[in-house]
Amino acid sequence: MANTTGRVAWVTGGGSGIGQAGAEALAADGWTVIVSGRRKDALDAVVNGINARPAGRAEALALDVSRNDDVIAAAARIVEAHGRIDLLVNSAGINVPKRSWADMEVAGWDKLVEINLSGVLYCMRAVLPTMRARKDGCIINVASWAGRHVSKMPGPAYTATKHAVLALTHSFNMDECVNGLRACCLSPAEVATPILKLRPVVPSAQEQARMLQPEDLGRAIAFVASQPPHVCINEILISPTWNRGFVAMASN
Repeated sequence: MANTTGRVAWVTGGGSGIGQAGAEALAADGWTVIVSGRRKDALDAVVNGINARPAGRAEALALDVSRNDDVIAAAARIVEAHGRIDLLVNSAGINVPKRSWADMEVAGWDKLVEINLSGVLYCMRAVLPTMRARKDGCIINVASWAGRHVSKMPGPAYTATKHAVLALTHSFNMDECVNGLRACCLSPAEVATPILKLRPVVPSAQEQARMLQPEDLGRAIAFVASQPPHVCINEILISPTWNRGFVAMASN
């Protein structure tokens, strides 16, 4: 495991779900964690929980990743306070209830692209100067199983943005490996997080219990972040053992 003493992680979408679990797992491994999201109350709850633990070090930084100027200012603020950003976890992401070709709206498409794709790019660009200066840095982009496998349920906008995040991650590694930087695309199948409430049909409690849990992804994030600088984990595709997509295919 790499030495995390004095190292700084910036986690977007950290107020709940995968982002929260990642922030908690990183803090447990000794990282100083900056947790970003749009809901200050949720961020404060996460940060207070981390700081209540022995040696926990976390700060809240409210941010809408779809606003490029705000993202640049947030990165500058972190560097000013801590002198560095060693790890970026892009976990901010959304979906909308109207997600099929029959009922999708252009406003919904635009919102998904702004947060799920442009927001990822904005944050990656914002940390590049400090990472390039140190010739070291890791980025973890949380995409989705839908970024590898097209299905109806996530909808065209979500599926398209997550495919794009996968391509963006690999493109980053092609260009930035010469600067000592590396990125991983973490692509989980169904995870029992609050975003499930936005589905046209919300999975039952029993179904959610069989899904991946946020802490499963938190451990995956901490694992990628723990690798030494010469190791790049390009992509992780992870699903629950009871994969409902596979079960549906088997029953047809």
